[in-house]
Amino acid sequence: MISKARARRLRHLIEEAAKSLSDADAYEGAELFPKWSDSAEYFTDDRVRYGGTLYKCLQDHTAQPAWNPADAVSLWVRVDDPSIEWPEWIQPTGSTDAYPMGAKVSYAGKHWISTVDSNVWTPGTFGWDEA
Repeated sequence: MISKARARRLRHLIEEAAKSLSDADAYEGAELFPKWSDSAEYFTDDRVRYGGTLYKCLQDHTAQPAWNPADAVSLWVRVDDPSIEWPEWIQPTGSTDAYPMGAKVSYAGKHWISTVDSNVWTPGTFGWDEA
């Protein structure tokens, strides 16, 4: 059995090593990342778990209770499952989570492909072709 001090040191090493993972690999090993804390200091590209979802930090900041990853869209972006070819479309909140050209989504029972970069429009309106 390892000591608590050794376990903490190993956890730190695991979290440091996990920083080098791609988003796809990070999604697969989401448990490697710490849970979001409302008092921690975060840096660009840090990843945390919040509400069962993995998020990536968009800009350096010190967290506050109201700046959780699900609500503070200027500070955090979801890391989605790359194995889902046609994920459900989610309304982007701005440029940080807008869909890139070529993104594939499901919406209203149909599959759509983004024809523009930084796409924030609803599929079937502008910037999407039905697949």
